[in-house]
Amino acid sequence: MKHILEVDSIILEFGNKRVLQDVYLKSESGKTTGILGRNGAGKTCLMNIIYGELKTNNKSIRIDGKIILDTSRKPENLRYLPQFNFIPKSLKIKRVFKDFNLKFSNFTTYFPDFEKYSNFKLKDLSGGEIRIIEIYVILASQAKFCMLDEPFSQVMPKHINTIKRLINKEKSNKGIIITDHLYEHIIDICDEIYVIANGKTYLTKDRSDLMQLGYLNEKH
Repeated sequence: MKHILEVDSIILEFGNKRVLQDVYLKSESGKTTGILGRNGAGKTCLMNIIYGELKTNNKSIRIDGKIILDTSRKPENLRYLPQFNFIPKSLKIKRVFKDFNLKFSNFTTYFPDFEKYSNFKLKDLSGGEIRIIEIYVILASQAKFCMLDEPFSQVMPKHINTIKRLINKEKSNKGIIITDHLYEHIIDICDEIYVIANGKTYLTKDRSDLMQLGYLNEKH
């Protein structure tokens, strides 16, 4: 079944500075939607507003046409990978997969190097290894939508293609929203890309749009 997430009417201000305004974003099952923007453009703020972590009085967030309130975020509707590690490091890895109702064996088909870690605690792994587990459990969990904030920036280059392969698989049954400073991967993996500039979102068609909006220059 196809699902649609729509976001609009967002106004976000910090003091006298307006960070977001005239925002519209759409994500749907079967597509990966990218968000690009310069540092401080409001990419993470937008994700936190969608997830309900950042409060603002001006917003409309809808799944399949139904408004979702800050108090009604459900894992089966929306999951979110923040920039920081979010799973307690005291947990054993096999417990993490059990909590997310996922099979560790499915994970190791993508990342066979992790087979030896099933009885380890997260704190025994490197930061990059922890990040891979967090990316996987968010992507592979049953949900209508998932958002990934900087999934590529904290992992080894050899794992990036595997993560992109996983994204392409999982988008068949959910909508995926993703942002990352490693923009080439966003351009490669996404079906649609929005750029945040001057607090507004712009749906782009190609690299020329990215240059026109000031995100890329001629050297890129």
